[in-house]
Amino acid sequence: MPTRTAAQRREEAAREYDAFLATCPARQLLDRISDKWVTLVLSALADGPQRYSDLSRRIAGVSQKMLTQTLRSLERDGLLTRSVTPSVPVRVDYELTPLGRTLMPLISAIKSWAESHMTEVATARATYDNEGSPA
Repeated sequence: MPTRTAAQRREEAAREYDAFLATCPARQLLDRISDKWVTLVLSALADGPQRYSDLSRRIAGVSQKMLTQTLRSLERDGLLTRSVTPSVPVRVDYELTPLGRTLMPLISAIKSWAESHMTEVATARATYDNEGSPA
């Protein structure tokens, strides 16, 4: 095994988290946080802890399966916590972690941008559709 210089080791480490590379772990994380359900779940939890049923009611159109998968993946990534309170029925609350809160300014900005620019995007889509897509 050849010996590497400190500069080579630093360069290798920098390449390790280059999301443009197919094998980069950061690409998986970008895929996760760019998911619409993730964006909506994190946005809902920005208001504070919520129960599963509250999230389900607040996020229109999300299936039980997709909400469960999204919550589990966010918990696995350390972006939210799941707290179980023994009662009848059992109470389960979800809350952003400190790491999850660091993501909220970005998620909130993207959500706000989408909401405030939807009219322009709809106009662009209609124009594109009426002119036909390029061959």
